[in-house]
Order: sequence, then structure tokens, then C-alpha cells
Amino acid sequence: MTIAVERVRDASELEEVFAIRREVFVVEQAVPEEEEYDEHEAESHHYLARVNGLPAATARWRFTEHGVKLERFAVLAQYRKAGVGSAVLRRVLSDLPADAEFVYLHAQVPAMNLYARQGFEPVGELFYECEIPHYKMVKRA
Repeated sequence: MTIAVERVRDASELEEVFAIRREVFVVEQAVPEEEEYDEHEAESHHYLARVNGLPAATARWRFTEHGVKLERFAVLAQYRKAGVGSAVLRRVLSDLPADAEFVYLHAQVPAMNLYARQGFEPVGELFYECEIPHYKMVKRA
């Protein structure tokens, strides 16, 4: 299995990203479509993972008033538990600006171990986004 993770370069790759997110969040997790796509799409840095050339996963990051936020990690069901999510996370982290001092994300509870393996730790209380339990996780320095 060959995993390749690249930064999205054009509109057709962005459509592949949106298709993955639609499948994982809207279809599988019943997130309302109007909640999944937001005003931050244009300012975000999007990534697309392919497994053996086929679209498999995605993520994005963006600057916020608090720091750098990693978001919208989605791995198609058939590629989970195969290292694809870890590959995406490693690539996103390697692309962050050198001066990114505060890096955080909102982790769905089942994915917390993925982030913990890359140095993130939970802070605060359990909360819900789109009726899905999450914890805020912050990258250790």
C-alpha cells in the first residue's frame, strides 16, 4: 500500500477533498451539510491523501485568533487503521510555519489516540460539535 499526502493544488483536488468530507461527515456521521462547509474553506490549507492513487483522506489547517488550528481530518472507512490518518497528520504538521507557537485541534473522542501519538494532549472538558463528542487538544512544545 502506497500512501501519498500532498497539499491541494487546484479545484479538482479540492472537489476530491470535499467528496471525502461529505462521505465521512455528512453521510456517515450525519453532520448537516451546512455545518460541514464553512467560510474558512478559502483561507485554509487543504491536504489530500491517496492510497495507491485513490483519494483516501483529507485535512486542513488555518490561522485563527488563538493560533494554528488543524481541522476536518477525515479518512474514508476502508482506509482506517492503516496509517493513513497518521500520514496526513505528520504531513500537515511538517508544513506548518516555523513560528506556529500554539497548535490545536478539536478531536473526536475515537481519534484522540491518533493525535496523542503526535504530541497532542487534551485540555478542558468534553464538548459536542454537531452532536459528536470532542476534546480540545493542544500540541506540546
